[in-house]
Amino acid sequence: MSESHTDAFVAFDRVQKSYDGASLVVKDLNLNIAKGEFLTMLGPSGSGKTTCLMMLAGFETATNGEIRLDGVNINMVPPHKRGIGMVFQNYALFPHMTVGENLSFPLEVRGMTKSTREEKVARALDMVQMGAFINRRPAQLSGGQQQRIALARALVFDPKLVLMDEPLGALDKQLREHMQFEIKHLHESLGITVVYVTHDQGEALTMSDRIAVFNDGRIQQLAPPADLYERPDNSFVAGFIGENNKLPGTIEALSDGKALVRLATGELIDATPVNVTQKGQKTLVSIRPERVEFKPEMMPAGAHMIAAEVLEVIYMGDILRARLRVAGSDDFVMKMRNTLGQTRLSQGDQLKVGWHPQDARALDPL
Repeated sequence: MSESHTDAFVAFDRVQKSYDGASLVVKDLNLNIAKGEFLTMLGPSGSGKTTCLMMLAGFETATNGEIRLDGVNINMVPPHKRGIGMVFQNYALFPHMTVGENLSFPLEVRGMTKSTREEKVARALDMVQMGAFINRRPAQLSGGQQQRIALARALVFDPKLVLMDEPLGALDKQLREHMQFEIKHLHESLGITVVYVTHDQGEALTMSDRIAVFNDGRIQQLAPPADLYERPDNSFVAGFIGENNKLPGTIEALSDGKALVRLATGELIDATPVNVTQKGQKTLVSIRPERVEFKPEMMPAGAHMIAAEVLEVIYMGDILRARLRVAGSDDFVMKMRNTLGQTRLSQGDQLKVGWHPQDARALDPL
């Protein structure tokens, strides 16, 4: 995947990476990141996202291609001379130093005076609401507090770029969600450029300006969160970003930007064609669970109606999640808001479900 911007703040230009000289873990990567952007590299383990981050940080060297920062080739620039802040999952704080000493260390390395160091440390700690902890050691802090200190240390020397490698992976769910908003608000208030790596798609959707979805060493799609979720380019992205129903079928006809699909059990439905080009082609029809309705009064105009059987209903607090048998699939999911007066479904119920044709996408089969 390539981009045409020539004024990118961070640029990967035909970058490849191989560890053994034979197989590529990153394949011809072309990626431009704008100044002030929050870009997330998202993908499963082994997809190449962390390797890309490590090459940008300088801890790995590109086998081929060029990496530029603010227009300068940094392929051979050592990590400590790139002016990049780094936040790791394991915090990487010095245990024998106080919080203040941990933050002061990167400033000492850069030869700053004592008064300048103290001023910058105090400001960075205030950014993350940790000023009162300046004399504590990391062992005296909770995991969330340590992560805030690691974030402050990455920001203390006013870096041009901050890289974050799974920084919230060790935190519990509630704290992780809170820290997502804290990091996003810091990004917005400081105007810094952030490149963030995660395998958590919810985290990526919450925080990012754009997301690069990686698989097998390549970017499968690069887009803002809403575009990725609503308009995935292929079956991999549709399956990786959020929960997704997939009904196998065959293309019966293509015209005017619409596909007529015959499902495995014979039903004909309309869908938006993506990566399907001809009649007779196999496809997976993608429908998000929250777009499925079963109440006639809630059905959108032009909705498809298909018979369904309730196999399981799970109470999840804010939503009810029903697993249905639809068109031969036993893994079809419908999500309903847990609201007053919501019709309760039970195992074995027979009903009809529907969705708007625009919410169905005929994708390439996996």
